[in-house]
Amino acid sequence: MSGQWQGEVFETHEISLIDERDFEPKRHMEYVQRLYEPTPRAPRKWRAGVLGATGIVGQRLVKLLASHPWFELTAVAASERSSGKTYEKATRWHLDTPIPLEARNLVVKGLEPTLGCDFVFSALDSSVAGAAEEEFARAGYPVVSNSRNHRMDPDVPLLIPEVNASHLDAIRVQQAQRGYSTGFIVTNPNCSTSGLVLVLKPLADVFGLERIFVVTLQAVSGAGYPGVASMDIHANVVPFISGEEEKLESEPQKLLGRWDGRRFVDAGLGLSAHCNRVPVLDGHLECVSISMKKIASTEEVREALRNFEVDPEIASLPSALRNPIEVLDEDNRPQPRRDVNAGNGMAAVVGRVRECPLLDIKLTLLSHNLVRGAAGAALLNAELLASRGFIPRRAKPSVPRRSGADAVTEQVAS
Repeated sequence: MSGQWQGEVFETHEISLIDERDFEPKRHMEYVQRLYEPTPRAPRKWRAGVLGATGIVGQRLVKLLASHPWFELTAVAASERSSGKTYEKATRWHLDTPIPLEARNLVVKGLEPTLGCDFVFSALDSSVAGAAEEEFARAGYPVVSNSRNHRMDPDVPLLIPEVNASHLDAIRVQQAQRGYSTGFIVTNPNCSTSGLVLVLKPLADVFGLERIFVVTLQAVSGAGYPGVASMDIHANVVPFISGEEEKLESEPQKLLGRWDGRRFVDAGLGLSAHCNRVPVLDGHLECVSISMKKIASTEEVREALRNFEVDPEIASLPSALRNPIEVLDEDNRPQPRRDVNAGNGMAAVVGRVRECPLLDIKLTLLSHNLVRGAAGAALLNAELLASRGFIPRRAKPSVPRRSGADAVTEQVAS
């Protein structure tokens, strides 16, 4: 008999005489080593902070980080009126699940770059995001931004990992030009751009693109909280969203273009956009007509979209989908109510692929504006950055030991 201690009892193993005769010293030592090898420890998670954590996108990030295998939420920051409160008390929570336990008692900090984390997500309003993000990057924090301020900067990657992961090469140039050490800024695109470019990518690769005409029907959650007044949007369509058409016409040029080692070169597409706000809670629907360089049938276009598969590096990321585009055959799909959560909100859903009498092909696409177009996009960007070694683990600040009473006070007061 042989055995090993299993917590409270010995687990025994019967060994036959034949086994004992064949149990050579080398094999025996390997067996003993396996018995007493320490269980490998999982690597420490990257510590994440969220700037603008009390807003709609910030709340989505807090929710997604609560169950993330690589990241843990260790810091939340917001405006001065929230600073010093616990996250639970500072936040008017809008999601359909409770505030994660990990976040409830975190003390909301101000926007000073002294947070206890390895990197930060920025879900800040554009009125404050520009300077705050630069300050954090200058202080050594990688900044993964959802804000619009730096998207079109000539040295800042505008990133969709499935589309243009190679643009991360610009980070080293950004750091050198701006004098950053370990810090930098990477942004995800506008919520309506995200779904559109994800769908355009395989068409660009297979057929080439020339011109795109797009009309968007955008959900009210894209306007933040409280967003559009109910008297303006109820039973109505508002055919104007400030700055949206300009972003939708310029951002795809950078995303589908290339980094030449010194600067970003635009894709040179003809692109026209009409953007509308509609009374839908979540999900941006887009009606797109496309002119391509190669002639293709509608079935060839469907197959190119359906077969679009990301490379193994991207597919291995926790938030990624191997096939991020879903193609539906029903005449009346996609629909926000039915399809917005496809792929946990990270898929672009395409339907109504048909010939266009003016251009070549037209289709309808849907994407979740707060997941694929915002929080989920930033999370996926951070995963790619971490996997490529762009996010170093910062030293944890030493905290003096305190009495039990002081420790409790520290959780609820800055």
